[in-house]
Amino acid sequence: MWEIVKAVILGVIEGITEWLPVSSTGHLILADEFLSLNMSEEFIEMFNVVIQLGAILAVVVLFWPKLWPFQNDPEAARGETGAKALVDRFCRKDVWVMWFKVLVAILPAMVIGLPLDDWMTEHLHNPPVVAAMLILYGVFFLLIEQRRYRPRIRRIAKLDYKTALGIGLFQVLSLVPGTSRSGATILGAMLLGTSRTVAAEFTFFLAIPVMFGASLIKVLKFGFAFTGFELAVLGVGCVVAFVVSMLSIRFLMNYVKKHDFKVFGWYRIVLGVLVLAYFFGLKPLLG
Repeated sequence: MWEIVKAVILGVIEGITEWLPVSSTGHLILADEFLSLNMSEEFIEMFNVVIQLGAILAVVVLFWPKLWPFQNDPEAARGETGAKALVDRFCRKDVWVMWFKVLVAILPAMVIGLPLDDWMTEHLHNPPVVAAMLILYGVFFLLIEQRRYRPRIRRIAKLDYKTALGIGLFQVLSLVPGTSRSGATILGAMLLGTSRTVAAEFTFFLAIPVMFGASLIKVLKFGFAFTGFELAVLGVGCVVAFVVSMLSIRFLMNYVKKHDFKVFGWYRIVLGVLVLAYFFGLKPLLG
């Protein structure tokens, strides 16, 4: 029963931190120090990634009208014949173009991330690295918000393929835990000239194939020999992450319309300092 309670708490952490630029993986690694699941290391490693599927489902539900690329609109093909008529009637071109931009943006993470996945997990998934990245990118957020910010891209439709690829390159930085995938892509998108709203929205869309792919890899490595209890723990974590993500995403989209990201920068710095103080100060004293 206690493991189910832990899964609920971890689901809440995932649902909040996945979409805010504060690093969900970093928070889950830190949570493991105080709230570790009493299960195998292989399961915990898989759980911390696959729980993101719940968060991803929230994006799909909330943004479904912007994500579904098909339609049945006879008016769109009026006066046309042949293949073009079929395409215009049944396909939403703007959505297809958006998905092509997403595919371009995920290429860098696929090329660089897949070969380095095991090495990253073994060498970088630890509290000191998380703390350092929390502080570093917290400073970056404060610096970028200090400049006069005049975005040239205020709608997803205006985001070109070159910018999409650039955002994808920034996403590679999030392979280091504590960086935050949403944090790296939002920072990158803003540096490349998008508005905060476009940066956040494209980050959400970009997360869908990235997280599905990462989850599939972890499940394949773990194998499909789940016990009933393991499935229950994983299922609870995903469901809670989904519910909390629905609230978290709505909050962030409303927040960025009127505010900047300085508060998240300060949060990251304070949390990073506290983590360093604990692991290099308090924990050794406690033995």
